[in-house]
Amino acid sequence: MAKTNKKDLRKPPILFPESQAILADIEVMLDGDFLSYWISESGSLVEEDVIVFHRILAEQARRPRLYFLLKSNGGQGTGALRIINLLRHYYEHIIALVPLDCASAATMLALGCDEIRMGPLAYLSAIDTSITHQLSPIDHKYNDKVSVSQNELDRVLRLWDAKRQPNDTNPYRDLYAYLHPLVFGAVDRASSLSIKITSEILSYHMTDEQKIKTISEHLNADYPAHSYPITSREAKKIGLHVNDLDENLNSALLRLNDCYSETAQNAHTDYDELNYHDNEILKIIELKGQKCYFQTQKDWHYLTEERRYISLNDESSWKISIAQGRGIAEKRFHIR
Repeated sequence: MAKTNKKDLRKPPILFPESQAILADIEVMLDGDFLSYWISESGSLVEEDVIVFHRILAEQARRPRLYFLLKSNGGQGTGALRIINLLRHYYEHIIALVPLDCASAATMLALGCDEIRMGPLAYLSAIDTSITHQLSPIDHKYNDKVSVSQNELDRVLRLWDAKRQPNDTNPYRDLYAYLHPLVFGAVDRASSLSIKITSEILSYHMTDEQKIKTISEHLNADYPAHSYPITSREAKKIGLHVNDLDENLNSALLRLNDCYSETAQNAHTDYDELNYHDNEILKIIELKGQKCYFQTQKDWHYLTEERRYISLNDESSWKISIAQGRGIAEKRFHIR
């Protein structure tokens, strides 16, 4: 591996004063606390994030209402449940602010809020679960395991049932040649878990059990693609409490997104054709006076024979910037 001095590695800009200035503009428009949860396309909502939320909220002076910016392509549904459970511990009323993408597990998180306010660029998504099992099929191009969803399996079986001929045998025998039986069971279990989590999250502010059941099953089973964008218009039809974002507030949130996007810019440093260093910021949790961010810091090496990358020298961690007088204190903290 070619050597590169650490000081020559590309580093992302934190932009703490810039994002704090935008937060101050946003709070003037609101009658409660403002908290942002922003995840880049390379990041994911995971259970450990709840510890970061607890760390920055536990000693904060709080008002009864929280305005919660959500921007993410998804992650773990169990993480969404734990985060909304924590926020409900601190706040009586929570309003989700959604200016852009709020998909999959992030949609689950939004469902736990009393109200969802969406801008013209905003969308939620279906929350049907796909999993990558240890026995999943291998993608021969990238030599990696393929994720499998319940929706895909159900569609294969429905197509077989609709077009089967008199001499056709049970389709599972042929499917098992490509997909291990344990993967079928794991996918079905994950789908049941997704519906259970969605129902539990909705129950934080809904009391109509039939409505909870209908919304949960609809979001988990009734869309032709996991990435189908659910706009505010359709979200209202589903039965969600959705309103439009104020134009000035939406504009300020988009400015904050621009700031976060600059912070999360690609920060790779190539050593040579087979090795590079990743120094990218994947997600940000911020409120007045504090900015937490998860920064990947590790080397990647490409194994030519196996056609895959492995990571080395991993120093990735959560970091926090805190306003102290006229200065900024920065420190790292680990979660295991």
